[in-house]
Amino acid sequence: MAVAMASSFFSVFSSTINFRSSFPSRSLPPTPLRSTALLTSTATADRKIASGSKRRSSSASSSFNFDDEGESALRDPFLRKSKDGISLLRQSENNPQRNPGRLQTAAYKSFGMQGKDRKELVNAVEDKGEPGNLQDAAFLNAVVKVYCTHTAPDYSLPWQKQRQYTSTGSAFMIGDGKLLTNAHCVEHDTQVKVKKRGDDTKYVAKVLARGVDCDIALLSVENENFWKGAEPLKLGNLPCLQDAVTVVGYPLGGDTISVTRGVVSRIEVTSYAHGSSDLLGIQIDAAINPGNSGGPAFNDHGECIGVAFQVYRSDDVENIGYVIPTTVVSHFLNDYERNGKYTGFPSLGVLLQKLENPALRACLRMKSNEGVLVRRVEPTSDANNVLKEGDVIVSFNDIKVGCEGTVPFRTNERIAFRYLISQKFAGDVAELGIIRSGEHIKAKVILNPRVHLVPFHVDGGQPSYLIIAGLVFTPLSEPLIDEECEDSIGLKLLAKARYSSASFEGEQIVILSQVLANEVNIGYEDMGNQQVVKLNGTQIRNIHHLAHLVDTCKDKYLVFEFDENYIAVLERESAIAASSCILKDYGIPSERSSDLLEPYVDISGDDKGTNQNYGDSPISNSEIGFEGLLWA
Repeated sequence: MAVAMASSFFSVFSSTINFRSSFPSRSLPPTPLRSTALLTSTATADRKIASGSKRRSSSASSSFNFDDEGESALRDPFLRKSKDGISLLRQSENNPQRNPGRLQTAAYKSFGMQGKDRKELVNAVEDKGEPGNLQDAAFLNAVVKVYCTHTAPDYSLPWQKQRQYTSTGSAFMIGDGKLLTNAHCVEHDTQVKVKKRGDDTKYVAKVLARGVDCDIALLSVENENFWKGAEPLKLGNLPCLQDAVTVVGYPLGGDTISVTRGVVSRIEVTSYAHGSSDLLGIQIDAAINPGNSGGPAFNDHGECIGVAFQVYRSDDVENIGYVIPTTVVSHFLNDYERNGKYTGFPSLGVLLQKLENPALRACLRMKSNEGVLVRRVEPTSDANNVLKEGDVIVSFNDIKVGCEGTVPFRTNERIAFRYLISQKFAGDVAELGIIRSGEHIKAKVILNPRVHLVPFHVDGGQPSYLIIAGLVFTPLSEPLIDEECEDSIGLKLLAKARYSSASFEGEQIVILSQVLANEVNIGYEDMGNQQVVKLNGTQIRNIHHLAHLVDTCKDKYLVFEFDENYIAVLERESAIAASSCILKDYGIPSERSSDLLEPYVDISGDDKGTNQNYGDSPISNSEIGFEGLLWA
């Protein structure tokens, strides 16, 4: 069966340039257990198609046959308007009445997104409506086109960057001089410009915050001319099934605004392709094409109910697109308001097993069919101080957790347990109801963002590196794996990247990426993509620790031990003397990245080595391949 691909979209202009992707693929080494769909960024896919880069084995049968539909005609209007539609919306906006049941967060208010009375708005447009025409609807003018120039790092040659390329996407105004779009639309940006509907002027925008895990970015435009006559969108509540939804943006097929219409098909916790995270998502059947990314999705009342960001592509399905709901957008904005930056969604840090089997529940002395079994606790999470293997979590903040790992959601619905965790912020405290050896206890856990041993995205825009006598060391990351291709990385490193968890904060898998040939490293030229575990007998914690060990070494030799029991020895003084010559020959500006020039500070707390027990902690639910296990 062909592996299904789901994609977030923004179109790539320079398709003739040879690019290598920095987006981390979520695929695993081939296994009969893996049956889950793969979510990847369309931007990355487009670049890979342009360059002819080799796709991973698990996605070799996938197809990127995107439909360039251009503008779509909207036959059934989802908002009637008066002849002067803009004036009508302004009149409704100035209404002092508000529905107390509407979603009103501090972040919405701070960005000028207070909701208005829905009933009055509907009555007003019905009284003065002229059906069948959205051309002059004011809320369409809040949707803008995004032009981004990207310059991605070269993870194989970490001292330089790849050739720049350009892309387009969509964004929309939320008030207070701010815009919302997708994070993947402005990834590795060097210049961002936006253009309003019906305007021929592009304005420079600045990225204020980028939420990789939720695929949302916050932009600002300082030019006052851009905001003249602008009206921000209103954010609505989470929709219901079969509610009408209209997606607006600037997809491929034309330069003007495009509108497509559908209905809400499903609401559940969904895998986010860009951030490799599991958050609430809205599934719709409206057409979403490259360039729609970052554009709003509207309900029948002209309220924004989410942000278009990815689509499911497979030979077996049609018209499955995904929208980031306003609950996730609210969390992002509140996080930014609280901390002055985006800190991310928290995690409990446990691997859970469903308890559907009666014999299993009886063995655990469970008196009801509620609860999920703790199978693994991440060492870096606060839950490691509270939970133990074999505990059964039966409640989260007094909300009962079902045996399938679900909790009540709205009326007659249930949703994945991790949805409750995603509603919290970093540093929040949650109370867990636990059954341990048949005894019911309560425990409080501090929730924080998960610490990844192998990161999906590299903070700071440029990877760390250290060059010692031509030996190039760098931390293992998903972008590096994607760039190097799985075949050259090796199954053992891939297993660690997919399944290992960090045993302490700051831990990294440091690899020898390549060897720059020189007489000082004769015999080592063919080495590459191997994990270095020790230097002169000392376990290596991260790339900064390796640089510290080299700088403080007084021994005659530098002895590197690798994971495959291979050893490389360099004469220390000769290695130092050869550095300047090697850097000059290969045109490298420095022997190490700028972050390694800072003094080394040990934050691990003790002398722990790299976690060797790989295969015990899956990264996310989409990587497990078995529905009986859940990652929280």
